[in-house]
Amino acid sequence: MRRTRIVATIGPSSSSEGVLRSLLEAGVDVCRLNYSHGTPDSKTELYHRIRSLEASL
Repeated sequence: MRRTRIVATIGPSSSSEGVLRSLLEAGVDVCRLNYSHGTPDSKTELYHRIRSLEASL
């Protein structure tokens, strides 16, 4: 049983669908959204993209 959690900070360079899919497939447990870049609306869109990818795996 794995107890270690993997946390990935998602920013401009890691928010594309391909990179997110790779991170999730590699075993990322938590995606931390970097609010220093972009708008709250763009983070809502990113959140839904992450959840959609998670559901498809």
